[in-house]
Amino acid sequence: MARLTPRALSIAAVVAAAGLLTPLSAAQATTGFTPGAPGAGDPYFPDMGNGGYDARHYSLSLAYDAGTKAIDAHATISATATQNLSRFDLDFLGPLKVGKVKVDGHAAKYERTGAQELVITPPRGLRKGRSFTVDVAYSGVPQMIDDKALGISGWIQTHDGAVALSQPFGSATWYPVNDSTDDKATYDFTVTVPKGLQVLANGEPAGTHTHGSTTTFRWVDKQPTASELVMVAIGHFDVKDTRTPSGLRNITAVDPASVKSATASGDFNQATADVIDWEQRLYGRYPFGSVGGINVLAPNVGYSLETQGRPVYARRSAGAIPSADLLAHELGHQWFGDAVTPQHWKDIWLNEGFATYSEWLYSEQHGGQTAQQYFDQAYNSADTDWSGKVADPGRDHIFDDLTYTRAAMTIHQIRKAVGDKVFFQLIKAWPAAHRYGNADTAQFVSFTEHFTHKNLDKLFQAWVYSEGKPAL
Repeated sequence: MARLTPRALSIAAVVAAAGLLTPLSAAQATTGFTPGAPGAGDPYFPDMGNGGYDARHYSLSLAYDAGTKAIDAHATISATATQNLSRFDLDFLGPLKVGKVKVDGHAAKYERTGAQELVITPPRGLRKGRSFTVDVAYSGVPQMIDDKALGISGWIQTHDGAVALSQPFGSATWYPVNDSTDDKATYDFTVTVPKGLQVLANGEPAGTHTHGSTTTFRWVDKQPTASELVMVAIGHFDVKDTRTPSGLRNITAVDPASVKSATASGDFNQATADVIDWEQRLYGRYPFGSVGGINVLAPNVGYSLETQGRPVYARRSAGAIPSADLLAHELGHQWFGDAVTPQHWKDIWLNEGFATYSEWLYSEQHGGQTAQQYFDQAYNSADTDWSGKVADPGRDHIFDDLTYTRAAMTIHQIRKAVGDKVFFQLIKAWPAAHRYGNADTAQFVSFTEHFTHKNLDKLFQAWVYSEGKPAL
């Protein structure tokens, strides 16, 4: 948008009064205040994320109405300006209505535009390096996304409540957010529901309070979390809050409608403890304050997601608790994808390849097939996808077999090239080196070659950067 001249200010004031964007003052214009970018630069999702600021903490307060399925909500976002900022965007998608917006306690103008932009103009420009807060009041029934290529995400109604599954772009359906993989933040959640329902979220519980016909649950997530990994679940759950043998807090929840066994809740809690303690020996110290999982009946979903600290296992119908290999996959993500998150979505193989290889290693170390046998089966299978590039699968293919099985095969090739001793040191060192941060394919390649003291360029070129079936 072009800057407004002083002559245009009187006209612009009328426009602003109509609810559109507040123009810059002459003083702001001369000191170089400019709008933040409406996207974070991800080539697959150009509308996701925003520029001009770094989100540091989200405080989300939601009141859920079981009858209307609506939420009455308030988000307070603490951020730091990374440029002299005249205005900035948050991602906010769908039919939720914005009530009031404030910046540092003062009313701010706002406009909803484009695919998912909530454009906010503070009363005064925000200087680079300044910390500020944004308060957004909003309400309505959040939408569920059903993307033709990537499936269902967002705020998903269940038989007795809702679950928020935000990967890759569902967070913006239920709260205003800088929805970028590389702008992690801490969170706290205050969720009020009709008495009898329960709430789970990322982090650890920080108290409940029942008043009249409602109960308020509070959760605090103290470790940096990417928005695509943020989760809230509302419903009837059998919750177990225990400790693993290593002393890690383990909070699991089972929707009784999602299982057939009377012992499912205890079995799920124990299985989670067993797998996470095994993975701590494999990958190093668990990176978050607690672990767990949520087994929920959600007929529209039917997949599992590595929501930070507490994966969600969504089922279309009642069945058994998640299998050990599925637990190994989603809990393996806590190191690969959660603690270390891709810089861009094209780097998702660094998530899914290691999570899939976690399944192979679990089997190998618990009397099942070896990783080599899994590799051989995939290499010789007519169903294995050799058509794309692991390092750049394309927007519509980030959840394809290419980023799972072929990526795991790549990791196995690294293991064979460097030997078991160095390989198992590498898979501890990599997540430790980038804990709570982001990384891309080039960084992984560089780190691996430096750590192992081997030139693996031919391996990465064949298995990561090229299409087609590599020769062995």
